[in-house]
Amino acid sequence: MSKRKKKEASAAAGSPAWMTTFSDLMTLLLTFFILLFSMSSISEEKFRSLSQSLASSFSGGEGILEGVIIPPENGVEPVNPDALDPALLEMYNKVTQFIEKHDLGDSVAITADENGIYVNLNNAILFGKESASITREGKKVLRSIADLLNEIGNNVVIEGHTDNIPNAYGQYPTNWELSTTRAVSVLRYLSEEEKVNPMRLSAVGYGEYRPLVPNDTAENRAKNRRVNIVVVYEPEDE
Repeated sequence: MSKRKKKEASAAAGSPAWMTTFSDLMTLLLTFFILLFSMSSISEEKFRSLSQSLASSFSGGEGILEGVIIPPENGVEPVNPDALDPALLEMYNKVTQFIEKHDLGDSVAITADENGIYVNLNNAILFGKESASITREGKKVLRSIADLLNEIGNNVVIEGHTDNIPNAYGQYPTNWELSTTRAVSVLRYLSEEEKVNPMRLSAVGYGEYRPLVPNDTAENRAKNRRVNIVVVYEPEDE
């Protein structure tokens, strides 16, 4: 066999010519992403939240559904005018008009009973998974609500609620601690950042024990994870 035929046979047995170009391209892309990674900064909180979410998903927990925002049902829930004192009905109408004027209907749900006005905020708007740190979007909503609270002189109770899933990670041993800490976080933001009079504010955590709906589906559990801002009705004769 001639030397020329040997060289042709050796070339045919190796990788095709395009493979060399492709390998060079992959090497350049890898180098590019390594360079980007080296220039970036990693948020420990975000990384921990992501890892916990993935771990919970694979273990059958709530996973990333914790962060799914479930729109409040009905937004502003109609009430029976005959069931409320005239002064309470006037306050309810003022609150609902404020919510509609500031386009907050997609973020909160409003209802009322003889005890006062309930502004219901889904936890996914305010917090990350098993976190009590208020998100940027949550602060935006609370900023608008603070304007409303500063127009109304009534006392305000901030209620924290969770679903019935035990805490798998984080610093909160039970849902009691988580719900209470979230309520206090909202209280502190309203008083320290938005200057709502702290003498009007109080916070309470109910854990999983006052659900809006049964904790039998992921969607229902997301509805039960919430913070209620209760504008307390105090009749003048009291």
